[in-house]
Amino acid sequence: MCDSITVPAPAKINLGLKVFPKRADGYHDIQSVFQTVRLFDEITVSLTDEKNSCTVDCDTLQLPEENTFTTSYKAFCVLTGIDRGVHVFVKKRIPAGGGLGGGSSDASSFIQSLDNLFGTKLDFSSLNQLAGKVGSDVFFFTHALNADGRKRYSHFEPYAAYVEGRGELVRQIECRNDFSVVLVLPGVSVSTKTAYGLVDREMEKCGFIQGENPESIYRKKICDWNFVNDFTVPVAREYVQVASALEKLKKSGAVFADMSGSGSTVFGVFDDKSDALKAKKMLEREYVTVLSQPQG
Repeated sequence: MCDSITVPAPAKINLGLKVFPKRADGYHDIQSVFQTVRLFDEITVSLTDEKNSCTVDCDTLQLPEENTFTTSYKAFCVLTGIDRGVHVFVKKRIPAGGGLGGGSSDASSFIQSLDNLFGTKLDFSSLNQLAGKVGSDVFFFTHALNADGRKRYSHFEPYAAYVEGRGELVRQIECRNDFSVVLVLPGVSVSTKTAYGLVDREMEKCGFIQGENPESIYRKKICDWNFVNDFTVPVAREYVQVASALEKLKKSGAVFADMSGSGSTVFGVFDDKSDALKAKKMLEREYVTVLSQPQG
């Protein structure tokens, strides 16, 4: 058994995101295509001699005392009976409150690291059970880390899936590699709770509209993409920084542009990498930007 492991935790974007009215249990059903992009946090998990302890340090921000790591650790210990402590160091590259799934991805990669460090050899059902204890997006990253029945501890392969329910229904689909993505960070954080509140008010005012299934749109030519993210309109209305970044991204030549998840990150899709590079160069004068290609 090794004493330490370092693993990547990738970001994701949502291509279309339909939000259904709130359920009796407080969750919302969704429909979306999730796809990983090449923006990663890096997590180093080390064993300590202190029992029942999970301490976390991050290079760029101060995490709250209770966070996705501590929640994941407690759930893992309850399931496995493990009581040895761990220390986590996070090189944070995925922005918090950015709609890119950073916290959820961190949790999934952390759980798999614990499984590897302690040799517990959890099956997929157990890993998925742990995902449900932490957060809805953790299901997607757990599937991505276990695609094709192979656990991926120290590397990550591009992955796409059609996601339904509150996030627990994940079905892998063929990951497209015919476009580049420019991520633009508007410099504002949008909490998931706030974003869902805005969507709920929007539905109260305008009613629920079903729209086209995101998976069917994903299979179309990029120039025909008409994805709708139900968070985009109310969030962009509330946060002018998001609206401004999205408008500038559209003007940069993106074939398709939208907000990811509940925000605040916006992204542009380009079918030519050189166009993506030009857009990134133009936008990085004002914003933090990331160029990502699904493959390679």
